[in-house]
Amino acid sequence: MAAAGESRLRAVAIVPARLGSTRLARKMLLRETGHYLFEHTVTGVRRSRRLEEVVLATDSEEIRAAAREVGVEALLTSPAHASGTDRVHDAFAQLLARGHGPYEVVLNVQGDEPEIRGETLDPLVAAFADPAVELATLATPLLDAEEARDPSVVKVVRDRAGDALYFSRSPIPARPPGAREGAGPYLRHVGVYAFRPGALRRFCALPRGVLEQHESLEQLRWLEAGGKIRVLEAAEGSVGIDTGEQYARFVARTRARAPQEIT
Repeated sequence: MAAAGESRLRAVAIVPARLGSTRLARKMLLRETGHYLFEHTVTGVRRSRRLEEVVLATDSEEIRAAAREVGVEALLTSPAHASGTDRVHDAFAQLLARGHGPYEVVLNVQGDEPEIRGETLDPLVAAFADPAVELATLATPLLDAEEARDPSVVKVVRDRAGDALYFSRSPIPARPPGAREGAGPYLRHVGVYAFRPGALRRFCALPRGVLEQHESLEQLRWLEAGGKIRVLEAAEGSVGIDTGEQYARFVARTRARAPQEIT
């Protein structure tokens, strides 16, 4: 969490965690490691030195009760929200109504990112020292050719200023015919977003774009509307949990670590 007495941008992280999930039922409440899936995520996010507050945003009384059990602040949001970003916007409005803030940066960290590292979020917040940045996200080098072809792994390409040109489930940039098999130069998108409050409001007010619907990637809504997304490269990212197989691998990795790391 942010160190006392430091002059810095005021930032809050909101972790959306809905109960319903199509590919892995009730995944937020999975607890084979001894800790809820969302709990791992919140613990990782709390290690950031640039955040004043970390809050869970959920549509479920059951998840809110579980959060209370483990000492995580949780806000109840509408079950009608179409995306995690809409849920973050709802929770952020609730925080402001309760007198929290004011905040200059709002982070959206999906609850199914249990291996997120708080230190990777610090440069994301710091990027907003540039007044031109309204929305920012992370990416890591993608070195596995098979993952580059996997549509569940989102790829991103950037311009010379570091802003996103496009996000896709397809390998981008495409390799020319006859090129040697291998990965690169690919970047894997890490599904963490940071917004200025005004940009968050505008994002949620935009209609779904054609590209967003085609790729099933909500960040394309902002690009299609003419916005910019600053993409910072991190040395390492995290793997989201969407399937039972991914969760089983996460559990195995967690159990292989020293007990003090399983928090």
